[in-house]
Amino acid sequence: MSALAKFRLYGVLLALAIFAADQWVKDYVVNTLGLTRVGDHYPLLPFFDFTRTNNYGVSLGMFEATSMEMRWILVAVTALIAVVVLVWMMREKLLGEILALALVLGGALGNIVDRYQYGYVIDYADFHIGTFRPFLIFNVADAAITIGVVIILARALFMREKPSNEQDAATG
Repeated sequence: MSALAKFRLYGVLLALAIFAADQWVKDYVVNTLGLTRVGDHYPLLPFFDFTRTNNYGVSLGMFEATSMEMRWILVAVTALIAVVVLVWMMREKLLGEILALALVLGGALGNIVDRYQYGYVIDYADFHIGTFRPFLIFNVADAAITIGVVIILARALFMREKPSNEQDAATG
């Protein structure tokens, strides 16, 4: 197996691991801890709790699905985005890019499954400092998507391809 094929396999495996972890934690929070209603709360650390909420929107709660039609439009749009990310991941050649895209893909799949099954995404991770909450309540999928996007942006902004030869270096 070529190095590129291994990189892509690692990407697929990472996406599946993120998806599985996201679904497992959501199941744990809902079925094991019993956080079945919005607002149900389970304290873990002085700065981190599980607090159940249902997110009917995407990205910071925007574009809320207020009707059955909007729900299915969001499922379709996010599924299309996931397909685009998968195709992009399969075209990449650098492991860093592939793994960052895999984080986004795995997270997207986890949230798509929720939206398909329930009409909303289950969020529960509540980070706080006293009463100050620097983030909205989120889940493993949201964290993976955010980290993946930050890596992609950082690599795009700060990682430059090295010139192919000395002449390019002198003119570049």
